[in-house]
Amino acid sequence: MAPPLSSWPWASLGIYKYFLLGPLVWKVAQEWAEQGGAPLGSRWLHLLLLFSARGLTYQFWFSYSNMLFLTRRRRVVPDGVDFRQVDHEWDWDNFLVLQTLIGAALVNGPLPLPGLEDLRVWDPRGLGIALLLHVGFSEPVFYWAHRALHGTPLFGQYHAGHHSTAVTQPLTAGFGTPLEALLLTLTMGVPLAGAFLMGAGSLGLVYVHLLTFDYLRSMGYSNVEVISHRVFEAVPPLRYLIYTPTYLSLHHREKDSNFCLFMPLFDLLGGTLNSKSWELQKEIYKGKNDRVPEFVFLVHVVDIMSSMHVPFVLRSISSVPFENHLILLPFWPVALVYGMLMWCCSKTFLVSFYYLRGRLHQTWSVPRHGFQYFIPAAKAGINRQIELAILRADRMGVKVLSLAALNKNEALNGGGTLFVDKHPDLRVRVVHGNTLTAAVILNEIPSNTKEVFLTGATSKLGRAIALYLCRKRIRVMMLTMSSERFLKIQREAPAEFQQYLVQVTKYQAAQNCKTWIVGKWLSPREQRWAPPGTHFHQFAVPPIIGFRRDCTYGKLAAMRLPKDVQGLGSCEYTMERGVVHACHAGGVVHFLEGWEHHEVGALDVDRIDVVWKAALKHGLTPV
Repeated sequence: MAPPLSSWPWASLGIYKYFLLGPLVWKVAQEWAEQGGAPLGSRWLHLLLLFSARGLTYQFWFSYSNMLFLTRRRRVVPDGVDFRQVDHEWDWDNFLVLQTLIGAALVNGPLPLPGLEDLRVWDPRGLGIALLLHVGFSEPVFYWAHRALHGTPLFGQYHAGHHSTAVTQPLTAGFGTPLEALLLTLTMGVPLAGAFLMGAGSLGLVYVHLLTFDYLRSMGYSNVEVISHRVFEAVPPLRYLIYTPTYLSLHHREKDSNFCLFMPLFDLLGGTLNSKSWELQKEIYKGKNDRVPEFVFLVHVVDIMSSMHVPFVLRSISSVPFENHLILLPFWPVALVYGMLMWCCSKTFLVSFYYLRGRLHQTWSVPRHGFQYFIPAAKAGINRQIELAILRADRMGVKVLSLAALNKNEALNGGGTLFVDKHPDLRVRVVHGNTLTAAVILNEIPSNTKEVFLTGATSKLGRAIALYLCRKRIRVMMLTMSSERFLKIQREAPAEFQQYLVQVTKYQAAQNCKTWIVGKWLSPREQRWAPPGTHFHQFAVPPIIGFRRDCTYGKLAAMRLPKDVQGLGSCEYTMERGVVHACHAGGVVHFLEGWEHHEVGALDVDRIDVVWKAALKHGLTPV
């Protein structure tokens, strides 16, 4: 049997655990109805407000610490948070639910604390009393209890889970067993209880004390050094009064020192202060762990809703494939304003990263939304943003930069040729990755296929797919209104295969073909010409919507990263965990192979099989 208080009683409820707070909501609703308005003096209302405010405190620190464009240079542990840690800490806020329920029991108990009946807004005496009790009771009690939790057998029974991840996050602060949560409740609650018992409690004290406690906890777990070493050098005693993220991270990794709650003074008195704490803190603040990426994937924002599918917004959203969740709707105006600000004054920024075979791979984003790429007046500005990102990568020493989606649009910059032609001495290799995209699509087509219908046939991808398939003696019906462009592609094929390329100008021509390769948007009316049982392979951006229930729809070309990828904890748009778009994977292959050429402009059909075999060799797998 599991030890007592080692698992949460509502663990099986999942998201429904929040219904445990339902009685508090009901109480507030009753008081609202009785008073004919918001019951501002309701203790139940303040419990719910505190629950929300405390959760937002942890979320604020989580968002800040994962805004890599602000914090990259001061990260304590340079590794990334992977999906295992995300799932492990999914219910990090269990302690908030528990403490809210304990608070409800106290305010409605048979022996309520003095002052709760006629709660004052503020009493400055209470703050002094709470501070004295924190230093005199909470800090030493937590220190010794924490040391006990690192002993045998308590560590394995109660505390090992909290230490199972090497990279701390603000949400890690709340992750633990009920016993650990009760210990925190005691150390946090006694100063408040003391202030109320001495007649100096107030509503303001409750908010200030709890939110400051949570603020310091989430700051310590943020994995970002936020206190300058110069502060400690100017005021040396201060280093024993407040801990730092580096200080806590040393405890989290080495487990034999730095046990204090917030004040290293107690580690000093207990002989457990890690001697590396302050020098390491100084080195990290000065950028010790900053590292140059060797591969960069340059993306852009798709739309307003998907702009919130980033690691620094909500981890529960970014760690799963993107969908339009209702929970995101209240944040839509904020995302809109943020998008407008990006358009006005932002430059390319770092979004996420992972490690593959010890090499740092980063994703950067151009601060533009998809619709802006189709505004003629925005074309020059977008190309300037991409060009500056390429030049920045070149200065940094990046080996390969891969262009995503519309960043390599032919009408925008010729699939990247604009930048390579303008800067012939680039050391960074610019790659559109579409050779692997073509390979993925082509290898999805059954080997016994005799005929396909191709839209977007005159794009660089469509052209390469058509030329490749005709060499396999597969008849390709190319939908194009331009005979000149069709004939140009046909003439590129060897003479004996040109007969397999056929120009069509209407969708009706494909009403008997069950293999459609889609490179442009298809309306429901256009899709209806496909016969039942048709499978739609696609490389259209954005992907088409499946309106036909009697047909099947492939997703955008993608590949799964090798199994040895590390620190990957967010999904790439609608891709599954560990899966990236084929153009991203194509850039990775280009880097792993050490190829020295730029992959821009038209696709080299002869390299499709070469790139596919290289991808498989390096452990990338089709989805």
